[in-house]
Amino acid sequence: MIVKRLQAGVYAANCYIIHTLDGDAIVVDPAGDVDDIMAYITKKSIKVNSIILTHGHGDHIGGVMELKNKLKIPVMVHSADEDMVKSGDLNLSTSMPIGDVSFEPDRLLKDEEIIHLGNKEIKIIHTPGHTRGGICLLMDNILITGDTLFQGSIGRTDLYGGDFDILMKSIMSKLMVLPDETKIYPGHGGDSTIGYEKKSNPFIRKASKDA
Repeated sequence: MIVKRLQAGVYAANCYIIHTLDGDAIVVDPAGDVDDIMAYITKKSIKVNSIILTHGHGDHIGGVMELKNKLKIPVMVHSADEDMVKSGDLNLSTSMPIGDVSFEPDRLLKDEEIIHLGNKEIKIIHTPGHTRGGICLLMDNILITGDTLFQGSIGRTDLYGGDFDILMKSIMSKLMVLPDETKIYPGHGGDSTIGYEKKSNPFIRKASKDA
């Protein structure tokens, strides 16, 4: 599995192009800069079959419709964030330089659903707390965490659908149980591993101590 990260959009969110050696691909969180995304797709001669959103915030969805229209592919989001992607006010895009971004998703995802990518499987892990419908994507030892978990930090919980206690429960019960060598690719910032976050992330260390 190949994971290509592109910093995209007005807030430099991490967009990931994930593809197999055979060229089957998905795009996760096309935040903007669609020309850069398309340039990579063309260079690698890969076939993108869907767009998957880790959550519905405007800084992660700015390029969704442009990319969807170019590639004629479906957009998937967890059912609990459907209201966000359908409303520029809820997803906060109306208060960003990109202006209103709102659309109807083509498919609503659920916890533990399996998405097939060539001969590989992608498991949907519902991790509410940053938003109600936040998800992580697990492929072998690769974990795309969106804004649930960052290197040394966690997602903010003061916006619509956020809840600190729920977020920490998601992280501790669903992510920290994964093998230490699991590679983390977050929605902003640099990469990490589950093992490193157990040792260094202050939120996780506190939660482990209090447990």
